Amino acid sequence: MVTVRELLETRASGLSLLLAAGARGIDRAVALPRLQQPGLALAGFLSQLHPDRVQVLGNSEVSYLATLSEPAARRAVSAVANAGVACFVVTNGTPPPPVLTQAADDAGVPVLTTTMRTGDFIRAATAWLEERLAPETTLHAGLVEVHGLGILILGSSGIGKSEAALDLVSRGHRLVADDAVLVRRISPTVLRGRATELLAHHMEIRGLGVVDIEALYGTLATLDDRQIDLVVELTEWSNDADRLGIDRATYMLLDVPLPLIRIPVTAGRTLGLLIETAARNQLLRWRGRQSAAEFTRRVDRAAASGRTRP
Repeated sequence: MVTVRELLETRASGLSLLLAAGARGIDRAVALPRLQQPGLALAGFLSQLHPDRVQVLGNSEVSYLATLSEPAARRAVSAVANAGVACFVVTNGTPPPPVLTQAADDAGVPVLTTTMRTGDFIRAATAWLEERLAPETTLHAGLVEVHGLGILILGSSGIGKSEAALDLVSRGHRLVADDAVLVRRISPTVLRGRATELLAHHMEIRGLGVVDIEALYGTLATLDDRQIDLVVELTEWSNDADRLGIDRATYMLLDVPLPLIRIPVTAGRTLGLLIETAARNQLLRWRGRQSAAEFTRRVDRAAASGRTRP
């Protein structure tokens, strides 16, 4: 949830907002990232109004209010203000009309102003709100970039996730997060991950303690955040593991399906190399090259023709 206070006070958004009225409603919630222009609602079509959204008044809305008598304008604004909206924003540097500020004060709904043009403000505010309101979760995992893919490394505690990530960094790949990965769904199909603020570019290696990857390998060895493209799960060794790689597994994270590769762990296996190979193989799959399926077809053709020797 985001409050109107956060929208007003944040500097990262670049929205240049000022409070004009309705200060007692400054902690009202903005529940949805999409903004609305309440032209139809001001004309009396309140069914078109969505509560908990930011209502943007550009030149058209302000000009429409100016055509109404003062009592009619006050009633129109009061009806919108009392419908559960988060706040009003008047764009283009236009002074908010008194009927708006008075009705908003009565309803406890903040009125903000900005010098930005209406379209620019809607785009910028929507992007900021989508980022802040994105569903998120924190995973006990690692996140690295390998050959341009964001790879989330899962596995039980002590199985070697950090060691695998360190091996990949030593091979020239980049660390995003170790131990705790904050994952956000920024669109219906896209997840991005980053480190928590406390653990940024640090890694815990058993026997060595906490190491600073940026200090050891340089700034190019780390990334602040990365889209997640592939999940690699490190598992205990099992003789029942998939030998051909035909089975396609999926890992659901924040309702987004991600391709999943399971790598059994045992002494002598170089996990960094295996994860690097998994990344290369995933890239081939996306380009239409299905190595396991092609190999199976070759074996089937050989068996059908009677050629059983390698």
